[in-house]
Amino acid sequence: MLTCVEICAGAGGQALGLAMAGFVHVALVEYEKEYCDILKENRPEWPIICADVHDFDGKPYHGVDLFAGGVPCPPFSVAGKQLGANDERDLFPEALRLVREIEPRAIMLENVRGFLDPSFREYREYILRSIAHMGYDVQIKLLQASDYGVSQLRPRVVIVGIRNDEPGRFTFSYPAPHPEQTPTVGALLQDLMAEAGWKGVRKWAKQADKIAPTIVGGSKKH
Repeated sequence: MLTCVEICAGAGGQALGLAMAGFVHVALVEYEKEYCDILKENRPEWPIICADVHDFDGKPYHGVDLFAGGVPCPPFSVAGKQLGANDERDLFPEALRLVREIEPRAIMLENVRGFLDPSFREYREYILRSIAHMGYDVQIKLLQASDYGVSQLRPRVVIVGIRNDEPGRFTFSYPAPHPEQTPTVGALLQDLMAEAGWKGVRKWAKQADKIAPTIVGGSKKH
């Protein structure tokens, strides 16, 4: 059994993916009450902790297999004004604190494409250097969700760190993209759109014969 601590769990999208990959959550931390309620309703067996990450103590979870989190992206997104480290929503410092406390076997952190902007180079290098100094082999890569079966344009930066004493740390590689296997929105949703007998579903599916744009909204102060 591979164990996982996840912060900034949101409504559970990343948590579902980790569960499908074989990880068992020992803690999911989420601040927004509405998201916590959704998580508890959909996955009552998950250990949901509805709290501010600043107040979360990682020491009781020392040595878990994976520490993961989609730390808030507005500090690095255009819509979020790209204030970076000066944005109160930036939780990278808390993520680093929790890595120090938990010392997991592996780390996975994701953020928006803007994190790779030249203006954040110094801060980005600081984050990666800090993880490396804590004893991890670190990689960073921009991944497109539509290259991996998701019918939406959603680029995300994924940081992976594997502890230096793990024998397989040098064999890790990001999965190969397969965009040709990703269905269009029309192909993916046509049967659901037709469930109530909507007669216009074929026309809609033809118009929706493409990958969807990024869905935006819902984040704090956005």
